[in-house]
Order: sequence, then structure tokens, then C-alpha cells
Amino acid sequence: MRTALTELTGVRYPIVQTGMGWVAGPRLVTATARAGALGILASATMTVEELRAAVLAVKSRTDAPFGVNLRADASDARERVRIIIEEGVRVASFALAPSRELIAELKDAGVVVIPSVGARRHAEKVEAWGADAVVVQGAEGGGHTGAVATSVLVPQVVDAVGIPVVAAGGFHDGRGLVAALAYGAAGIAMGTRFLLTSDSPVPGPVKAAYLAATVADVTVTTAVDGLPHRMLRTGLVASLERAGRVRASAEAVRRAARLRKLSGLSWARMLRDGRAMKRGRDLTWSQVLLAANTPVLLRASMVEGRTDLGVMASGQVAGVIEDLPSCEDLVRRVMSEARHVLRALPSPEGSGP
Repeated sequence: MRTALTELTGVRYPIVQTGMGWVAGPRLVTATARAGALGILASATMTVEELRAAVLAVKSRTDAPFGVNLRADASDARERVRIIIEEGVRVASFALAPSRELIAELKDAGVVVIPSVGARRHAEKVEAWGADAVVVQGAEGGGHTGAVATSVLVPQVVDAVGIPVVAAGGFHDGRGLVAALAYGAAGIAMGTRFLLTSDSPVPGPVKAAYLAATVADVTVTTAVDGLPHRMLRTGLVASLERAGRVRASAEAVRRAARLRKLSGLSWARMLRDGRAMKRGRDLTWSQVLLAANTPVLLRASMVEGRTDLGVMASGQVAGVIEDLPSCEDLVRRVMSEARHVLRALPSPEGSGP
């Protein structure tokens, strides 16, 4: 299936595996790339050295195109951009809008730039700055999310910009791909669906918790980092919501100290990143402090398998996913379903009044 996304990135199928922290490492990205979709390495939870090693690991296992997701507000963003350019990575994606300068530097080197956005005005901004395409996530998506449903947001952005749009939020099968194409998108991006594959490095007990969840078990909370965050409702999430701001902030300081040990970051570096986060997202210092919760709590579940101590970012589709296929089987299934749906649609000539 050829779309503007496949033409732009060189992948066989218009499917993107999103850059999920602690999840989208070389193993998952390699499996996704081999399956013909676009795998995205999550670099925000990696040091610069780990990022280069991860890129080299994927390159050693496949010749297929893949990408790297960056935090545009990170103080070492330029170092990470340099790795992408030096190692010939095909795609750079961003969780926040990158600067004009970063986009220009990447494009001059032949790298495809695809930021992720949650509003039409953000899509218009990055298009004006030179982005090649944009991932648009509706409210159904996991992690930090907005309030506008995918079915409303995607057509709105498609009508507003002239670059390819990739639809995200609520997709897990071929029917969703056909729906996205009908909205005018050039493909779909999936996070939770790729997390729940046999190629995902997430521990078994955590995958079991996702598979056991119903749609009603997926909630949006601001208790973790002060921003709307879609995740599985667990006992920990409920306790964070019951905790007062002072107690939550004190706990965030302790988690920030743990993050510093895990990442090797200095307090000065963390402070610089906090300032950039505050400026780029108009956060209060209290929210910046609470943001220290996220990487530590995600790591506890996604790496250590502690469903009792960690949080599990999740799209609403977790409530309808029931199996753990390989990435190859998942991509094949999505494309087969999409072709079946398209064949089953009545032709315009055969439709009646």
C-alpha cells in the first residue's frame, strides 16, 4: 500500500510504531522495521552514548528505514541530532515542536522530520517551519494527551496543512487504518498495540495487566506529572490522586534523585532541562517538579515489571487488545484487514439513492 508516508520514509506499509520510553529500543524497532513499518527509537530515556549504541544495533540487524524520537527541549538535543545525521537515520520525530534551526539542520542532511502534535495550530506551526509530515494524536492516545478525539482532530489538521498527516490515538487494526485514510491521513501510528507484541521488551506481568484491562480501566490523570496523562488505572494511580500537592511534590523530589542515579545526569543538567521544559510548555515549577515522576515510574513498570510501583501509559485501545502477536504478524494482519475492508466497500457505481 503506497501513500505519501511510505513514499516519504521508504517503508512498505503506512504504519508507524511510536517512540515509547523504556519500550521502543533496538529489539522492538528492529522487528518493526523488518515487518515493513516505521519503527521509532525512544531516545528520551537514553543517554547520548546509549542512543548511538541503539542506532548502531538497529543498523546492524536491518537495512530497513527507521527513526529516532527526540525531546526538542532537552539541553543535549543538538548532540542527538548529530548522531542521527552521522549515522544516516532516515527519520527524526519529536514529542514537542522542534525549533526552525533543528528542522533546517536535519533537512539539510536529508533526514525526514516528523513532529508529533495534538492541535491544529501546532501542525500549522511546524509545517511553516519546514516539517516534512506530522503525527497528530487524538485524545484516545496513551501518554500525554489532549482533549479532542482523533475522529475530529485528524480531519481538521488534514484540511489545514499541506504535508502528510499520520493519525494516532485509538488505532490497533486494519479497520482503523482504512478509517484514517478516509479522513485524509497518509497512515497510522500505534503505541500500545506495538507495546503488546511478543517483540516488545516489556515484562510479562506488565503485558498481562494491559491485556486484562477493559476500556473503563484506562484513565486520564494529572496526578503523575501535573499534565493530562492517559494510563491504566492502578492502585498507585489512585493513591497519587488522593495525595495532596505537598506530599506529591516531596515524593517527586525523591524520584528525581533516583532518576539522576539511573540516568547519570547531574543536578545542573536536570535543572537546565527543567527550565527548558517550563519554557516550552508553560509549566509551573511545581509541574516541572512533578514531571520527575514520569520516567522513574514508567521505568519501574516497563523495565522492572513492578505493576505495583510503576505507571503504565496506555491508549484506550488496551481495552480491546487480547493477544501478543509478533510485529511481523501484527503488520501483516493490519494490512490484510485493511485490504479486506476496502474490497468490501460498495463501489460508487453500485450504490443506490
